[in-house]
Amino acid sequence: MEMKPAFREATAGRREDVLYKMAETMLSLPDTFMDDYIDAEQAAERLRDGYADYFSCYDALITHILPIPAHKHGVEEFVIDSQTVDATYLQGATVPLNVTGLPGTSMRFGTSKEGLPIKVQIVGKWQAESTILHIASLLENVSSTRAMHPIL
Repeated sequence: MEMKPAFREATAGRREDVLYKMAETMLSLPDTFMDDYIDAEQAAERLRDGYADYFSCYDALITHILPIPAHKHGVEEFVIDSQTVDATYLQGATVPLNVTGLPGTSMRFGTSKEGLPIKVQIVGKWQAESTILHIASLLENVSSTRAMHPIL
């Protein structure tokens, strides 16, 4: 709700074919009613509370970025278990973490049969960036991709 005016201004006069799909989708939706906005903020607060409880027992959360290997740029739909899925819906593992403002990093941890990266994200409690980076370093040391370097 609060971002729509800024998105409208930033994208004014730009061609639709260069807008990121998420921004285009957001701009096409009706404005949010204040009651719905407040409900969403309260839901985000419950998520933050849940993660605070989790991180009182654990140092980090390691999870996938996407439920599928990386894909080539521009792919908008996938067929998963015979169902067509919009690419924007595959980001479900990252959205709750983005909403709560938890610190995290992502890294390549494997490779698909097609040679594309398989990534994981490492998330920690607020202000625990050093823990996240330490765990990323440990994972990097055991990853099968640790010796890979970009092709120049």
